[in-house]
Parts: sequence; C-alpha cells; structure tokens
Amino acid sequence: MNETIDVAPGLWVWRVEHPDWDPDAGWEPAVTSTVVESGGEVAVLDAIAPPAEASEIWERLDATPPTMAVVLKPDHVRDVDLFVRRYGVEAYGPSLFWRHDIPETELEPIDPGTELPGGLVALYDGRGRAETPLWLPEQRALVFADALTERNGSLRVWATPWHELSVLPVLRAMLELPFEHVIVSHGHPVHDRAAFERALELPPFDEAGGE
Repeated sequence: MNETIDVAPGLWVWRVEHPDWDPDAGWEPAVTSTVVESGGEVAVLDAIAPPAEASEIWERLDATPPTMAVVLKPDHVRDVDLFVRRYGVEAYGPSLFWRHDIPETELEPIDPGTELPGGLVALYDGRGRAETPLWLPEQRALVFADALTERNGSLRVWATPWHELSVLPVLRAMLELPFEHVIVSHGHPVHDRAAFERALELPPFDEAGGE
C-alpha cells in the first residue's frame, strides 16, 4: 500500500507498510505519516520513508521540501534520520527512547505545551507513554501517534490502566480546541470531531483482548 490523502489545505498524509510489521504486532501493517505546512514551515510527523517505487510520494515531498521533522512518541523514531539527511532539517521529539531504537540525530526535546516552529503545539495525552500529540491551529487538526486508533470503522482510545483516571479527562479537555480533523497512525488515518467525541464514550481498544 502506497497512498496519499489530502486532509485540508497544507495538510496531507501518506500510508505505507511498516517494514518491521509482523502478524503478532497488534496493529495493522499500513501506518500513516503526516505533512503539514504552517507558519512558513513544512513539517513531517512520525514519518516512515516511502519505498523507492512510491515516486509520487517522494515527488510531492521534494516539490515542497520539509523544513523540520517531528517524532511524537519514543517508539515512532521510524525514519527521522533519513529525512534529516535528505532535507537537512532540524528534528524534534521525546527526550527518551527505547534502547534499541535511538536516532542518530540529536532531537530538540518536546514537552507538553512546547510550541514548535510554524505554530504547532505539543499536547499531553494522559497515557504515560511519553506521547505528545500535536495541535495544528492553521488546519484545525489534531495528530496522534498511538493515543487513538481506528478499529472496525470506529475511532478508539488505545487502552491503558489509567483510562478513566487520567486519559479521558485529558482528551476531553482537548474538546476546548476548535479542531475539525483528527489524524491517527494506525487504521484509517483521517477522522472528524464527531468521531473523536464518540471515541471518548466507547470502551478503549485493548489489543490484547482484540477489541
């Protein structure tokens, strides 16, 4: 699978198969990378490099080259080093990483509340997974790494032991933002505000339980 989806002016995603996927991964092989143009910057978010044969994706990236690369979660390092080398950009992300998945690039740290170049704002997701979703004011969009996912046609909150205690209050607070679009990494990538609101009322997605 190599496809692109336009979400809003200056906001699009591409989907490719994750190179390390296996049937026991707990998520589907296709994953989403996001591109946003905001405040004179072009950011790639949680980007996985398209294969060489996906020339239409590379051509689109090269036509409006990224000026920064952002990692939203420690286990979404993915191909940040490749994008830094190819486009000579600054990179931003978490301060800590998994021991076997550390980028060569020294990333500028992101914490909840950090405002990145272009006006992108890092949020807190309440899940204790060091994820910083991004608020994109120009496109009125939220971009998540793993806090939310799509399964069987529904947007769901990914389960943690703290779902009721800390996750739901934090996600509900995001409703104060005037967002219209929600982008997630796994499953169908693009959702609307109503789907986000429904997700807060549904049971969380438990990959171990398969629901």
